[in-house]
Amino acid sequence: MAFWRRIWQRDGEAALAACTALDVGTEFAKALVFEIDDDRHGTVRGVGRKRQGLSHMQSGTVADIAAVVDNCAVALQEAEEMAGFRPTQVVIGIAGELVKGFTTAHSQERKRPDTPISEAELQRLIDSVQRAALREAERSITWETGLPHVDVRLVHAAITGASIDGYALTNPVGFQGRHVTISIFNAFAPLVHLGALQSVASQLDLELLEVVAEPYAVARVLGADQLHQAGALFVDVGGGTTDVALVRQGGIEGTRMFALGGRAFTKSIADRLDLPFPRAEALKVDYARGLPVPDRDDVARIVAEDVTVWAAGVELVMEELAGGDLLPGRIYLCGGGSRLPEIQAALSAEGFWRGLPFSRPPEVTVMAPDQVTTVTDATDLLVDQQDVTPLGLAFQAIELQTLEDPLDVALRRVLRAMKV
Repeated sequence: MAFWRRIWQRDGEAALAACTALDVGTEFAKALVFEIDDDRHGTVRGVGRKRQGLSHMQSGTVADIAAVVDNCAVALQEAEEMAGFRPTQVVIGIAGELVKGFTTAHSQERKRPDTPISEAELQRLIDSVQRAALREAERSITWETGLPHVDVRLVHAAITGASIDGYALTNPVGFQGRHVTISIFNAFAPLVHLGALQSVASQLDLELLEVVAEPYAVARVLGADQLHQAGALFVDVGGGTTDVALVRQGGIEGTRMFALGGRAFTKSIADRLDLPFPRAEALKVDYARGLPVPDRDDVARIVAEDVTVWAAGVELVMEELAGGDLLPGRIYLCGGGSRLPEIQAALSAEGFWRGLPFSRPPEVTVMAPDQVTTVTDATDLLVDQQDVTPLGLAFQAIELQTLEDPLDVALRRVLRAMKV
């Protein structure tokens, strides 16, 4: 469990834990400074943003560590000055198409079902799940890069379910039964990507609590009651990547990312209208907001053509995540790129959902920051869908403050033994 420093105190009030959430995006470095009270509720006290240069990030991953550190430092300073204090700990989001997130379920038939399950037996079962997940991630990333061997590291892990003979449990230790099943969500990334973010935190003189796969953070940010029965798909359209997460029965089954986001739309506008990139970006943003823009018909046609390609990528990713089962009937959109009206229209189109295992037309909803009920924005600066991802990272920081249950404790012991 993370150790939270009680670093500041108002007159007459108890000291509060504080932390920073850092979303190192392709277009912007975003920083949230927030406090956490004893009821596990967060309050954002400071917000900072700094636009990234075109060469600083590539497809959601750090391409120039020194430049990204400078950008993050500017965003952090803005957030800290607004908040009036400086946390020493940070949670950072990670994205990129080589970040793989999936849930691995492992069932074991016990030879002596009348014997209560011990902690040692539970740890052996978790260990077998983790080793199988690591092998799967190594095979997938090695195949996609075409390299003979890629050093793959675990980003984070979370137990999403446990049962004995079909009965769901929060702690199997002490129970009897024949069939034990453990499900664990794992996110893996190449060492080069994870190491770059660790370097960013180090050079900013911040203690890195955890690196979190951004689609996982987004998918966890809504209340469990909203998703437990029906499930949902989360689509985060960022500057360099689009992240998709599948939630079923309250648990995250998998995440996928592909390297196509808002920056690609901007580049098409710049190339085809012969505009400088910054001018094309401003044109796209104004168009997405419904403001009058020159060459509106041309911009709409260019965006529509690119969104057709983008939707084909989303369809492939969702088909892979579905694994032959029905997909949930809800799609939640977030990220700056999702402002484009063509994005929501593409996911609602019959031609899109008919090709996927939906039982009915999906309900497509654009997420808003006020849907994140566990984090309150005291700055009133988090106003649209691009602010959902950093709020998701803040929510993960709050989750770290929670006392770990026995399954989490057993998982941590296994991870320490594996040294992943």
